[in-house]
Amino acid sequence: MSDLDSADIPIVETSGHLDDVVASLLEHDVYAVDTEFHRERTYYPKVALVQVLWPGGEPVLIDPLAVSLEPLSAVLDGPGTAVMHASQQDLEVLDLATDTIPSRLFDTQIAAGFIGMSSPSLSALHERFLDKRLPKGDRLTDWLARPLTPGQTTYAASDVADLLEVTRILREDLEKRGRLVWAEQECENFRLRGRPSRDPADAWLKIKDVRHLRGTSLAVAQAVAAWRERRAAEIDQPVRFVLPDLAVVALAQKKPLTIEKLKSVRGLDDRHLKGNVKDMILEVIAEGIDTDPVLLKTPDRANSLKEMRPAVTLISAWVSQLSKELSLDPALLASRNDIEAFVRGDGDARLGTGWRKELAGEPVARLMDGNAALAFNGRDGLILEARSHKPVES
Repeated sequence: MSDLDSADIPIVETSGHLDDVVASLLEHDVYAVDTEFHRERTYYPKVALVQVLWPGGEPVLIDPLAVSLEPLSAVLDGPGTAVMHASQQDLEVLDLATDTIPSRLFDTQIAAGFIGMSSPSLSALHERFLDKRLPKGDRLTDWLARPLTPGQTTYAASDVADLLEVTRILREDLEKRGRLVWAEQECENFRLRGRPSRDPADAWLKIKDVRHLRGTSLAVAQAVAAWRERRAAEIDQPVRFVLPDLAVVALAQKKPLTIEKLKSVRGLDDRHLKGNVKDMILEVIAEGIDTDPVLLKTPDRANSLKEMRPAVTLISAWVSQLSKELSLDPALLASRNDIEAFVRGDGDARLGTGWRKELAGEPVARLMDGNAALAFNGRDGLILEARSHKPVES
């Protein structure tokens, strides 16, 4: 596509115009979509712009500050495939704005992992496949400001302008490698995960220092972190605005039960204790103290893997080498968590299903069963081979 002129980029600001765009999108079996949003000062991402493109068309920008995005649900629910790049947060934004996500998804970042690119940026894909650089944008630009500047409209439109062409070339490459089906399956698995889980009961896991707590202190930390998550969602503010991580840990360690002691806790100040919030926090602390130890969640299942850590480390090294040899993104083949889950025997371990099982899961299973061994290949790598069962003489 030729260089974009901001003056020629249409911006949808009326329901009638949006209906026309929706009708055009529904005529095709594939379309590109991207979003711009802010979430720095809110719990939920606030959508500021949606960019779409259909085959043979030009980029269109939809202004959610001027028109409801609900009509887009017909496109997302339709039979067409949504082409997106690094879609996780965009899927959440679309879900919140339209109450649905695409029925079919092709994520170019995920797919590129199957040709050896490790979480590439959209710009990296343009440079590799189109020998073209995307316009640089201001990372801190205010997408909620109106009117949009020419630089903003050009930058936003460029995110989808060539995305379908990038996808065509990427799919051809994957087809030649015999990996297109793998990529499509991975995109579908990713789509089915839906909106990122933000279960308040698991909020404590995001606070590094909480993992070192035990007993009543851990129980209080879990209770306070869960309350903080629920409170942030209720008032639509980032969790750090409700309570900083430091305060959660300090509350768990000090366990104050009076307002006077509460005010002396490190990390808390008047902005965190407005209105009846003080009473809420004290009540949650009391609930944490009264938690039945039997119901207390353990900090990390990895503790049960202590004896398996050498094996996990060795397997990780081999998987990393295998990924390089096969031109696969190592994180796509198996993360350390994936390997730990497989070693632990989890029934849903990713290494035990699909294409990962064939490439790595089955060889690793033989290694764990004692029927295979890893050895240095005499140069700079590892080789997985049949085990001789002959000990090396000292």
